[in-house]
Amino acid sequence: MGDMPAEENRLQEVIRLGLELAEVRDVDLLLEHVLDAARRFVAADAGSIYVKDGDLLHFRHAQNDTLSGRLEPGKKLIFTTFSVPINSRSISGYVAESGQPLNIADVDRLPEGVPYSFDRHYDELSRYRTRSMLTLPLKTNRGKIIGVLQLINAKDEAGGVVPFDDELMPFVRHLANNAAIAIGRAQLTRTTILRMISMAELRDPKETGAHVNRVGAYSVEIFEAWARKKGLPRHEIDSTRDALRMAAMLHDVGKVAISDLILKKPGRFTEEEFAIMKEHTLLGARLFLDSQSELDELARDVALNHHERWDGRGYPGHVEVETGKPLPGRAGEDGRARGKEKEEIPLLGRIVAVADVYDALCSRRVYKQAWGEDEVLKEMREQAGRQFDPEIIDVFFESLDVMRSISHRYPDQE
Repeated sequence: MGDMPAEENRLQEVIRLGLELAEVRDVDLLLEHVLDAARRFVAADAGSIYVKDGDLLHFRHAQNDTLSGRLEPGKKLIFTTFSVPINSRSISGYVAESGQPLNIADVDRLPEGVPYSFDRHYDELSRYRTRSMLTLPLKTNRGKIIGVLQLINAKDEAGGVVPFDDELMPFVRHLANNAAIAIGRAQLTRTTILRMISMAELRDPKETGAHVNRVGAYSVEIFEAWARKKGLPRHEIDSTRDALRMAAMLHDVGKVAISDLILKKPGRFTEEEFAIMKEHTLLGARLFLDSQSELDELARDVALNHHERWDGRGYPGHVEVETGKPLPGRAGEDGRARGKEKEEIPLLGRIVAVADVYDALCSRRVYKQAWGEDEVLKEMREQAGRQFDPEIIDVFFESLDVMRSISHRYPDQE
């Protein structure tokens, strides 16, 4: 790993990492960045991050270089989601309850009389051996604990597992505090977006928080897999993922302006009703016309284009967003705007189209039961080259394990 930097360099690195984290807006992607940054700083082989909700810690993200090295190139680790009570029985629960970090040299040799213990269950399932562990509370500048960061198996220069260096503790605690502040800010952003979506949910029972969280997460995974295949640079991938996650969640925000008589109709729409319903794409895009950021631009593109079809039979087609009128030379013989087709549809619109339809088919609605997985996947494959970009569908199928994991992370509330 090279010589550990001097104290001044360590502080500079912590400050740099803090600034790096401050640039990430989406909370799920931020948790990933926090864990990655902390692991790099202390040379940890693995780690996990928990978010506090009431009296529970929810397991939200994990990384493990050893286990990742056993996978095929391009594949991601899939972790089961679970919750841990905030009490002194577990290591993470103890840290959340006490607000104090724990630096454990060997989890098999815990000090006599401590109330917490280490559960080997997940090590046995994954065939991994946890030894050294550094667990820190994620504490805001007001002292509020919002989660727990757990770093596993510090590595020396030869790759052997060693205890975490106590001299690093002040720097890692500073990094954890910066991370907590960034996470709190990102949680506020997520809450604001979900409140916007809850307005649509009051109008349209299909627009639930779970649905938009899944669509956002599916979209990010599909984009990342596509971008890796295309060889896009990592910084470009990360920047787009951050804005895309939130833009995809807002894909149907224009429905807030559609009549309840249409939104809540349990049966099929008449032709006239469907024409009104289709206006939600334009209504959503208009919310982001006064673009102030990359998020605004992506949210506008996604809202406008997620119902376009690869074969050109989607909507709203080539229109002026402000007026809804066909662009010059882009109307058909009937005077209506010609649908966008193939690469005329922005990439992220093509991606969110796949994510949105996949989730809709998998989900129960007031007017239909959820389709079985085999039936859903058959339909998605058959629509390649018709409704969907065939290349995006290929990437979607390559990422199915991650898609299934996301669906378990954001279940519908009964």
